[in-house]
Amino acid sequence: MKILYICTHNRCRSILSEAITNHVAGGRIVAKSAGSQPSGRVHPLSIQYLREANIPVEGLQSQSWDEFEAFKPDVVITVCDSAAAEVCPVWFGHAVKVHWGLADPSKIAGSEADIAQGFHVCIAKITERVNQLIPIAEKNLAPADLKCALAKLGAQ
Repeated sequence: MKILYICTHNRCRSILSEAITNHVAGGRIVAKSAGSQPSGRVHPLSIQYLREANIPVEGLQSQSWDEFEAFKPDVVITVCDSAAAEVCPVWFGHAVKVHWGLADPSKIAGSEADIAQGFHVCIAKITERVNQLIPIAEKNLAPADLKCALAKLGAQ
């Protein structure tokens, strides 16, 4: 299964999702991430907290969803509310689309401990979803059934 995670700026939540999915799924799922209006750089705290969790960060970059037409994802998952409301490119037409809203830890205004806690919670939530996603991906479900199963994960 190929997944494209979308967040408007592709600098934090979608990047975390890409890295965690590729690490946890160990090749059973191929994940990429992109943005409709990419910032052009990965948030430094995303890299920091992924490294602290021993998740590889090589190759992570903020990029436009326009760069993924040839990727042909099976699933497109939006992880921020603004991206969920956007009109996706027409070439996503065959992909199952779902929304897995995540709070943005890079927007936390508080102490270093508060920010760290926000990243740890986000990383844990993504990891939990990916662990539940793996057996779903292995079932080769029909698109409607896949969409239903993925939507349930996003509601948790």
